[in-house]
Amino acid sequence: MSLVTLLPFIVLIGAMFLMTRSAKKKQQQAADMRNQLQPGSGVRTIGGMYATVKEVSDDTVLLDAGPGVDLLFAKNSIGAVLTDDEYNRIVHGIEHDLKSDSDVVPDDASSLTDSADADDSADEAAASDDKSVDLGKKDGPDEAQEKDAESEAPQAEADEEPKKTDGDSDAKK
Repeated sequence: MSLVTLLPFIVLIGAMFLMTRSAKKKQQQAADMRNQLQPGSGVRTIGGMYATVKEVSDDTVLLDAGPGVDLLFAKNSIGAVLTDDEYNRIVHGIEHDLKSDSDVVPDDASSLTDSADADDSADEAAASDDKSVDLGKKDGPDEAQEKDAESEAPQAEADEEPKKTDGDSDAKK
């Protein structure tokens, strides 16, 4: 056999080795994370539930999911151990901000403009609302006559039909 025929097999075996190696490394990291669980830390299960660790045993974890709700999970069902800031942000909606409150972005841009400019722009906006907007479509004399004829035609048909009273019908007998 020549080297050319063996080369694809060698490359394939090398790729498989690299893939299994990275998968084993990820599994080892997940196992280390699960073994380092401590009571009081926030976790996310593989099902997406957020809870606080209450007790840790060899194969199981007792989680506190709320007041009076204790759940027993296998350690393998813990998807991630969260930092305190991340857990509080997700579960309680508490944002831990290291910046001062003076850097808060306003909801609208009104505070970003000068007050004189804001008054002038408000007056201009009010004036522009009063003007009618020309969309560029012009009715020619033919189109105007057609519209008038169309609006008169249903009125003429309604006048020609006799008024029906109770008991009258157009059905054949």
